[in-house]
Amino acid sequence: MKTLTDTEYIHALIAEGEHQQQDFKFEISDARKIAKTLSAFANTDGGKLLIGVKDNGKIAGVRSDEEQYMIEAAAGLYCSPEVNYTMQTYLVEGRSVLVVQIEESDRKPVYAKDETGKYLAYLRIKDENILATPVHLRVWQQSGSLKGELIEYTEREQLLLNLLEEDNRLSLNRYCRLAHLSRRTAEHLLAKFVRYDIVEPVFEGHKFHFRLK
Repeated sequence: MKTLTDTEYIHALIAEGEHQQQDFKFEISDARKIAKTLSAFANTDGGKLLIGVKDNGKIAGVRSDEEQYMIEAAAGLYCSPEVNYTMQTYLVEGRSVLVVQIEESDRKPVYAKDETGKYLAYLRIKDENILATPVHLRVWQQSGSLKGELIEYTEREQLLLNLLEEDNRLSLNRYCRLAHLSRRTAEHLLAKFVRYDIVEPVFEGHKFHFRLK
């Protein structure tokens, strides 16, 4: 099998465009902002970050080693837990493109520290970094528990199934209102159903809702 040159490899990646496992960055000027992208990739399927490439796919090139230091700071100082990644520089048409490969984390959720010092977790959906909902956080926290869980099937569980059968776009707020449950209890029940592959969260119209899988 023929080995691709740096130019062929980078052009092949650019031809894919931005998607769930790939993002382009013209430059990195703020480690906190890039931490958000690292969190999103680490919490979803991992992915590649091409630095020195504009949103339209045009190669601008990386101008200094500063970009690498920004990635190191974002992954180590502004992400919790620290994000695993590898970096490699490719020379394309006389310009350097930095490719950062981010691994999917086995310690979710991975939080990113924002400008105010608050830690938030993100998901990568298509070509966007989306704030994870409290239900996602509970799914990850429950999945990380080593102890087994006794599944109770009560009227509350039956009501959730009935509501999902009636409404294929059930929001968390609507569920709380119809079931007369606190947000905490509603989040816990939805997370349990997501974890057992009965329900799936769907992102549409810039909002999450839940439906039977």
